[in-house]
Amino acid sequence: MKKNLKGVSFSILTMIFGLMLAVQFQSIQEPQVRDTRDMWQLREALKTEQMMQSELLLEIRKYEELIDTYENDESQSAEKTLKETVEELKKEAGLTEVTGEGITITISPLFEESLTQTETNSVAPDLLKRLLNELNSYGAESISIDGRRVVNTTVIRDINGKTKIDGYSLHSFPLEIKVIGEDAEKLFSRLNGSTVMDTFAVDNLRLSISEPKGNMTIPPYDDVIRVQNMKPFEKGENS
Repeated sequence: MKKNLKGVSFSILTMIFGLMLAVQFQSIQEPQVRDTRDMWQLREALKTEQMMQSELLLEIRKYEELIDTYENDESQSAEKTLKETVEELKKEAGLTEVTGEGITITISPLFEESLTQTETNSVAPDLLKRLLNELNSYGAESISIDGRRVVNTTVIRDINGKTKIDGYSLHSFPLEIKVIGEDAEKLFSRLNGSTVMDTFAVDNLRLSISEPKGNMTIPPYDDVIRVQNMKPFEKGENS
């Protein structure tokens, strides 16, 4: 609609300029005709023409300001849309703090070391990855492990016998995992009904799942996200 209004405004400006040129052209083309009007009549005619010219100039200025307003509105609208898009992308990438309804999962040893004769001091990376896959399939939107945000580029692996997330060692038990989802109740019930607890129990680990609660906060990802096979777009390059 703005483009149509700008087109109409431009057409009106063109008509106004055409009218002014026509008036000037006529006055140039007919100088030979003797004007028989007296001084007062000439002054009144001049005054009328000056008023018409002033009105034309005012109209021109009004439409120029109108066009500028449309252009500014379009620029501000584009800027606002761009900012909203960037914020949404940052949210999806895990770069912003998230608050919402969610659950807390606590991982701790199932039996004491004195009973099993085996020391349980960490969670195997494969177990954590399986749990994350389960959570994502149940509608998890934001997850943190031991206070560290999980994003698409997060790496969980064993380094020298220690499970690390993005290079950071996980703290000793109990290990806390926070999960925010669109439907925390559904997330809670589906996780309780899954076999993932049995899988953890094989490694002498217990999963304790809290009831859903609101106003849970998950911190943003605070490390550098490395993106491969990409370069800055330069003006003039084909997309």
